[in-house]
Amino acid sequence: MYAEDLSGKGAELYGGRWNSKGNAMVYTGQSIALCVTEIAVHTPLGKIPEDYVLVHLEVPDDSIHEVKKLPSDWRSFPHSNSTQEIGDRFLKAGKFLMLKVPSAAVQGEFNAVINPRHQDIKKVKILKVEKFTFDDRIFVK
Repeated sequence: MYAEDLSGKGAELYGGRWNSKGNAMVYTGQSIALCVTEIAVHTPLGKIPEDYVLVHLEVPDDSIHEVKKLPSDWRSFPHSNSTQEIGDRFLKAGKFLMLKVPSAAVQGEFNAVINPRHQDIKKVKILKVEKFTFDDRIFVK
């Protein structure tokens, strides 16, 4: 249902680590394993996510900006406003399509957030959408 939706509406409605409520953003992960981990840390134990799909994207390489300086509380849980401020500034500036950000869940891995209102959003291609089934052991109580 939402697999081909790059509007960022969910993040706009609820906010996230890298955006505050009211700011649309699309969250992506650098690998399947990282995506699974990111979902796992936000899902209660004993609840196995269903109806998930894996969406493979192609994005222009020249439109990615990396966060260089992070506040000391960037990994806090629940997330702090300081990371939301970074993401909100990125969206407002509108210079880049994507912002490469470190994963708070897996040290050394990266997520990328997409500005769905950037002029280059039309260059983002959905290459493949496939059903994804989680290993039950990840969510055992």
